[in-house]
Amino acid sequence: MSNTIDFGASRDFGTHHFYVDIPAEPKVAISIYEDFGFDGDEKGRETTEKRVILARELWTKIRDDARRDFNERLKTKKQSTGTWSTGKVRLDRFLGRELCVLAWAVEHAMLEECAIICQKWLALRPEERWWLYSKTSSEAGLADQKDRGWRKALYCALSDGESIKVKARINPKIRKREEKEGMSLLDFMKDDA
Repeated sequence: MSNTIDFGASRDFGTHHFYVDIPAEPKVAISIYEDFGFDGDEKGRETTEKRVILARELWTKIRDDARRDFNERLKTKKQSTGTWSTGKVRLDRFLGRELCVLAWAVEHAMLEECAIICQKWLALRPEERWWLYSKTSSEAGLADQKDRGWRKALYCALSDGESIKVKARINPKIRKREEKEGMSLLDFMKDDA
C-alpha cells in the first residue's frame, strides 16, 4: 500500500499539503487550500489558508491538463495516481503550489483563453512553477487578493498576450454560507446603499 493519497499527499495526519474542495453542486466554485499541518503553527495547531476561489467553468477547462501532468509525474515516482472527485482532494505540497499557479493564471481569463494558459503552464518546469508560486503567494497569495501584482502578472504571462484586460471575467458562484463568512461591515453597508 502506498503511503500517499489522491495526488501524492501523505496519508500521515498533520502533514503539510494542499487540497481542492470540489462541491457536489455542478455550478458552485471550487476552492484551493493550503494546509500547513502541525508545522504551520509553533503551538502545534493546524493552520489553513484559502489560496484561490475559482469559477467552476474555469476549473472544468484546466482540471484535465493538471490531472494528466500530475499523474504522469506520480507514475514516474511509482506512486498511486489521483482523480478529481467531489469533496476534498488532497495534493502533495509541491503539486498544490503548481496548481495554484495555474488557477491564479486562469482566474482572470475567459473560457477560450484557458487552453493557451494550460499549454504555457505545461511548458514550465516544476521548479519554475514553484518559483512563481513563492513570488505570488508572498505578495498576493490569499483568495481575496486576486487583483494584485503577481496574480495579474501570471495571467498576462501565460495568456496569449492579446487583448489583455485584467479583470475577473467569470465570477465564481459561492455557496451562501461562504459569502456571509467573508463579508465585513462595509460590505453590508454597500448592499444597503
